[in-house]
Amino acid sequence: MKKEERERKARMRLAEMRHIEEELYAGGIQYIAGIDEVGRGPLAGPVVAAAVILPVEFDVIGVDDSKKLTEKKREELYGLITKHAIAYGTGIIDNYIIDKINILEATKLAMKQALETLEITPDYILIDALTLKGVPIPQRGIIKGDSLSVSIAAASIVAKVTRDRMMKEFHERFPQYAFDRNKGYATKAHFEGIECYGPCLLHRKTFLKNHAEETEKPEELNEQIVMVNL
Repeated sequence: MKKEERERKARMRLAEMRHIEEELYAGGIQYIAGIDEVGRGPLAGPVVAAAVILPVEFDVIGVDDSKKLTEKKREELYGLITKHAIAYGTGIIDNYIIDKINILEATKLAMKQALETLEITPDYILIDALTLKGVPIPQRGIIKGDSLSVSIAAASIVAKVTRDRMMKEFHERFPQYAFDRNKGYATKAHFEGIECYGPCLLHRKTFLKNHAEETEKPEELNEQIVMVNL
């Protein structure tokens, strides 16, 4: 495929991804926040959500569901999204809270945190798959929203890059679990680390068989999460 053809298809894809936003803009909505999360499935680490308000004229091609992109492309787009966004914010809920309230409720809490960190209050919220109770802003949950809405896709990229960077930082402290490669997901190397060394401060005990006892979160983990909250 020639470069011109690739760019044409990329711009067509961007136009498709902007369709939901365009309808809202046409209805008088000015600020639309896309919200998505990453990290619901891993055995270790936090769940991270991001909220992103893009400008009406946002035209960065390549923005899509973060799972469809390479790490290099995500990093590139992260820089462009955060540069051009009207506002963006993140919410981070650690494994201790996940164990206490369950991953779904932790995900919703992370999304609310991301929304609260925005410097501008949005007029409308687009969320991947979920809706948030108690949020006094019109909202719409969209199944597979990160593949249908450019705002949600942008949030998925910001959340993914933020969490991946955190897990790479945590790898420096806990190298035996290969967090730099698996980001806390269930891989052979990760299970081997757990088998040899047991779970660490980042592991979700409710996700691990034979390690479900509740433990108190060390203050030092609070400090490290703040340190790597990029």
